[in-house]
Amino acid sequence: MIHPTAIIEAGAELADDVEVGPYAIIGANVSIGSGCRVGPHVVICGRTTIGRDNRIFPFASIGDEPQDKKYRGEDSALEIGNGNTIREYVTINRGTADGGGVTRLGDDNWLMAYSHIAHDCQVGSHTIFANGATLAGHVTVGDYVIFAGYSGAHQFCRIGDHAFLGMYGGVSQDVPAYVMVSGQPPRPRGINVEGLKRRGFDSAQLRNIKEAYRTLYRSGLPREQALSELKSRLADQPELELMIATVEASTRGLLR
Repeated sequence: MIHPTAIIEAGAELADDVEVGPYAIIGANVSIGSGCRVGPHVVICGRTTIGRDNRIFPFASIGDEPQDKKYRGEDSALEIGNGNTIREYVTINRGTADGGGVTRLGDDNWLMAYSHIAHDCQVGSHTIFANGATLAGHVTVGDYVIFAGYSGAHQFCRIGDHAFLGMYGGVSQDVPAYVMVSGQPPRPRGINVEGLKRRGFDSAQLRNIKEAYRTLYRSGLPREQALSELKSRLADQPELELMIATVEASTRGLLR
């Protein structure tokens, strides 16, 4: 299962059925779970833990030092879950001491070629990063988020569950759950209706989320007042909880 030209450093822990392609390099502090396939010329290093059934394609760089001038070699980690597809030239850096020390990627994510996840990012599950999508450091991304080609997020931004960032959309403020962002400069354009339909949201839930979007973005209410209005509907409209949580957690302000 391991090509003779691959380099597996002493101390690395690989499940018995892991496949490692030609000229791949796996460092001493790396752990890789069952069913993983590591392609040719992949480099995995640092204190990196990878779950089961992940596919890592050629020339990806996983777990290397953070691109942070403050980094001085302190211990930090990268944690990757199960069932992820990591395509060619993807880069995922481990964390920094100032950011909690750990970069995380959940389960069943699809990272296309040349996408980048920087130090201390916390990425959920079932996301899609199209070619060239980029996260700066300390970004938090919820579940089922889609980044179109060459989109990305400024450091410390928060992207809520089921959000959609259109092509070339680089956001510098937080995006609530369900919101679709597009244009130059990127702006909220409503909710991610098609994505929500595909994930089983019914017509009543879509109507409630659309009305919540209008309250947050079109009513003219101050943020706290709009948030209070959304909370008043929560008992009958539990789907609003994700949007409320994103707004409450926002530290950079909402993208407008």
